[in-house]
Amino acid sequence: MTSRFNLPNITFAEKSAQQIEADILNRYEELTGKRLAVADPRRKLIQAIVYIITVQRNLIDFSAKQNLLGYSSGDYLDHVGALTNTARLQPTYAKTTVRFHLSVSQQQTIPAGTRVTAGDGVFFATTQDVTVDAGQTYVDVEVQCTEAGTVGNGYLPGEINQLVDPIQWVESVENITESEGGADLEDDDAYAERIQQAPESFSVAGPEGAYEYWARTANQSIIDVSVRSPSAGTVEIRPLLEGGEIPGQDILDAVLEACNDRKVRPLTDQVQVLAPEQVSYDITLTYWISTENSSTAATIQQQVNQAVEDYKLWQKSKLGRDIDPSELVYRVKNAGAKRVEVTSPVYTQVETYQVATEGNVTVTYGGLEDD
Repeated sequence: MTSRFNLPNITFAEKSAQQIEADILNRYEELTGKRLAVADPRRKLIQAIVYIITVQRNLIDFSAKQNLLGYSSGDYLDHVGALTNTARLQPTYAKTTVRFHLSVSQQQTIPAGTRVTAGDGVFFATTQDVTVDAGQTYVDVEVQCTEAGTVGNGYLPGEINQLVDPIQWVESVENITESEGGADLEDDDAYAERIQQAPESFSVAGPEGAYEYWARTANQSIIDVSVRSPSAGTVEIRPLLEGGEIPGQDILDAVLEACNDRKVRPLTDQVQVLAPEQVSYDITLTYWISTENSSTAATIQQQVNQAVEDYKLWQKSKLGRDIDPSELVYRVKNAGAKRVEVTSPVYTQVETYQVATEGNVTVTYGGLEDD
């Protein structure tokens, strides 16, 4: 079991069966002056007892570690979180706005529970009755995925275009915003990080850490938060989502609701929640493979392509992470390339409220060459 937060690993009880057996045999020899042979029945009895002791030691070590934030997991971690009144974030449902185009211009009602889909088995439904006034040719309605989690995220405008529950006077439907906001149950590592940060929330004086803590409570897909004060009395918050995704309006609104609560922000703070500014960069590189590795060149090419994908994800997974071509070279060489020439990107500083996102990507295999 590995500790979080780069803390040293600790052990509460010796768990090595070999060491426990050796300790018992040494103690027996000290008390009796006799050394037990490998086939001695008394030694076999001791070995049977060692098994029971080893199991107990493992349970002792495990149960002790579950009281520590660095090791705790599952329901044990929920109990640790309760000490700071920090609950695990539950699954949430993706949302989007769907436009219902009408064929009859008269007052009607779209009932709650009316479902729409992109035709792939994932459904969205209206959450309340929506009245359409006479004279309207369309009405925009917020819908929610019927299944919690990330399954409902990422539908681009126009993709959700099938009406599941027919309404005679509805001509067609289409989503006009990208669906977002769905999240799975908060995982242990993200939850533990919020628990560690929870003491920051105790202050109502508006410290950076408090705003960051409350922003993360809005949605478990938020992996990083920038908090700054560009002018007196103004607090600017910019959240970043998993995979370097830029949050849409629904998540920005959720963060604002969490951070603008009168019990969270100081009275004089004016809270603004904005999407991170994107700093675009291109990737243009050529790499070569050693002739000694010619038999595995195809595999190395696949590994290099994956290394570039990993670099793109690494680069945009944290706000304020400088664009660093040396990291790209390291990853490509570690994937098996002998030599790497990077034309772009060049080293570029990124502000704490910005995130670097890739533009055009050109990766060229230069062939084999001798060392």
